[in-house]
Amino acid sequence: MPNYETITLEVADGIATVTVNRPDKLNALNAKVLAELTAAFVALSEAEPRIRVAILTGAGDKAFVAGADISEMSELSAAQAKVFSDSGHRLGLVIESAAFPVIAAVNGFALGGGCELAMCCDFIYASDKARFGQPEVNLGLMPGFGGTQRLSRRVGLTRARELVYTGDPIPAERALALGLVNEVVPHAELMTKAREVAQKIASKAPLAIASCKRVMARGFDADLSVANELEATAFSALFDTEDMREGTRAFMARRPAQFTGR
Repeated sequence: MPNYETITLEVADGIATVTVNRPDKLNALNAKVLAELTAAFVALSEAEPRIRVAILTGAGDKAFVAGADISEMSELSAAQAKVFSDSGHRLGLVIESAAFPVIAAVNGFALGGGCELAMCCDFIYASDKARFGQPEVNLGLMPGFGGTQRLSRRVGLTRARELVYTGDPIPAERALALGLVNEVVPHAELMTKAREVAQKIASKAPLAIASCKRVMARGFDADLSVANELEATAFSALFDTEDMREGTRAFMARRPAQFTGR
């Protein structure tokens, strides 16, 4: 894996931990961070041996990602802002299309682009110190990395409108009640929780997990009959894999399965 300036990347036992590493800037997103995050997730997607799960978090105790870097963003022209927005959307697509699940471990502020980045992940665990929000209207702007779209898909249109229109941040417990996050844990236990779940997922058949992720994403907004056909096609394809044969043999022999991703 290459060296990065604004993020760190660690891989152990098939689990990658990607950390936005600008704690002095509350891990704010700028063009460099977006480019390095995109490059890292592309590299993880191409890595051998196969990555099973990734955890995305922020350095320090204050912020996951506190938003976009306003000092850089304030100087952009409209054309440059479109490029900046496109780069954020490109990162979201890379995360969502990865064959492995990505868990957001939100350890503090997840505002603006930070909230949008967390929502690109498969699901979110939050520290009890975390705060979420889309405050762009306070700057005369609007969400630009998918916030107007992903937020409504997670919490419903009327709740998303309220959060986007007011720009108000919400605490982790409120985010949990709205369905934005999966679980809130004590701050000191956040990474332990994320790693425990990552290890559990990593022990499953990676081709099956990849198929589940792909079909659930593609079928979410599709007609039910079309989505069910996607599922049936992906289900049947797994019968040609070594992992399926290993899994069924292990079940019948009452032993743990040893999946290889083939």
